[in-house]
Amino acid sequence: MGTKILPFCSSLLLILCLASHPSAQSFAQNEEQEQQEIKRSDFPEHFLFGTATSSYQIEGAFLEDGRGTSNWDAFSHIPGKIKNNDTGDVADDHYHRFLEDIELMHSMGMNAYRFSISWTRILPRGRFGKINRRGISFYNKVIDRLLLRGIEPFVTIHHHDLPDELDKRYGSWMSSQMQEDFVYFARICFEEFGDRVKHWITINEPNLVVLMAYIKGVYPPAHCSPPFGNCSVGNSDIEPLIVMHNMLLAHAKAVRLYRTHFQGKQGGSIGLVAFGHMYEPFTDNEFDRQAVDRALIFNFAWVYDPIVYGDYPKEMQAILGSQLPRFSKAEKKILKGSLDYIYVNHYTTLFTKDCLHSICSDDANRPIKGFLDTTGYRDGVSIGDPTGVDRFFVVPRGLEKIINYIKERYPDKPIFVTENGYSAPSTDSNNVEDMVNDTKRVNYHKKYLASLAKAMRNGADVRGYFAWSLMDNFEWADGYGTRFGLLYVDRQTLERRPKLSAQWFASFLGGHPQVLTKSSSIVNTNAFDSLMDG
Repeated sequence: MGTKILPFCSSLLLILCLASHPSAQSFAQNEEQEQQEIKRSDFPEHFLFGTATSSYQIEGAFLEDGRGTSNWDAFSHIPGKIKNNDTGDVADDHYHRFLEDIELMHSMGMNAYRFSISWTRILPRGRFGKINRRGISFYNKVIDRLLLRGIEPFVTIHHHDLPDELDKRYGSWMSSQMQEDFVYFARICFEEFGDRVKHWITINEPNLVVLMAYIKGVYPPAHCSPPFGNCSVGNSDIEPLIVMHNMLLAHAKAVRLYRTHFQGKQGGSIGLVAFGHMYEPFTDNEFDRQAVDRALIFNFAWVYDPIVYGDYPKEMQAILGSQLPRFSKAEKKILKGSLDYIYVNHYTTLFTKDCLHSICSDDANRPIKGFLDTTGYRDGVSIGDPTGVDRFFVVPRGLEKIINYIKERYPDKPIFVTENGYSAPSTDSNNVEDMVNDTKRVNYHKKYLASLAKAMRNGADVRGYFAWSLMDNFEWADGYGTRFGLLYVDRQTLERRPKLSAQWFASFLGGHPQVLTKSSSIVNTNAFDSLMDG
């Protein structure tokens, strides 16, 4: 590892270089941590291990059984919007293959599964049309089968895809009308599935939605403005604040509905997911350390402070001033405490540089970004091994750090890691055998789980961990070229082939790795045996 990180060091001077290099201590500590072997017994008996997916990314069947057109259907059919012009029309055909997929989960020993409801499969036109009973029937079958196999359903009500009609009628999340539409949809979900679903997630990653759809403009409805992007419409300084405001209020109103009419008799829990990168200072300068705090506030606390404490972080209020929307007293009341758990999707850690006292790029020197810049490189050295997603690096210590941050900022709130996963760099082999024998993915999960276990030993109340993803799927603007799955999916036949990582989880969790081995004739059994030996 040393010679790879520090190519300018000769082998004779390697030890001296490691001691003097500014990144040496953290890299060395990381390497020592990553060598730890993780065991199922490192987690409580009732800890939940699962996989995660979302409806548009896996279901397909986009014109079947009364499903309406979603924003992602419309967007992905615009040439050039998605890599290779991929769409979710077929995706992984989970709509027809869900029984097989659930059996594969069961064979891996998973006792939880996080999935989302396709809004347009239940309400093809939002509240402006009829309920589609065939869509409800599909999810009833999925939920019943999961429970039959001893797998706890974690249901996300909204994971990016929404009725395209709502965008066309009033701009979806840009309008307060969307709050009413979301609560209407949530009520139907509670009524139809709440007798069996005990874990509800209202909205997935509102902070990612505002970043990708309203700052960068690479997700629908593709709103942005310079210097963030070059879209035909949008204002990247103002619109993200409005969208976040509406999403948070929609969440709070759905929680109020659930607690008032459903939670008592159904006995479930409810919350919201935010993506949570971790950050480290670019230098030891005090300004860069302060920038780390701002990065966490302008990303994670932007979502969670309002639903825990009832208002936006004071740091955001000070920097954004009148641009930041205000909650009324009544709104603060329904926002505060509108969650039972903290749900976090974590993948990576980045270096953070202050831009209040330094000259940075134009987009970093803006209030909406918190006057800071982030990067994965320092002095030409990456913070961790690159992956198949730009700005995602393998930095296992970051999971422990983000969990500790959550524990300290939101004490007494149990935590679930609702997504964590690895995609191989595009420079790696695209040979099917190499993709199935995914030793890097196995090592990624082992290292991140070791980091999570360390945070728990130090007092963090973490209740579950979900690997993203169950299978290779439609990864939004990246299409099918980016692969996070524990199952390889042949794009021609849609055949599922368990990867080495699926077998590792089966062995780790006490599942049935021998069943998975039979399901895939190209897994390298020697590689699997060596991984099991540590």
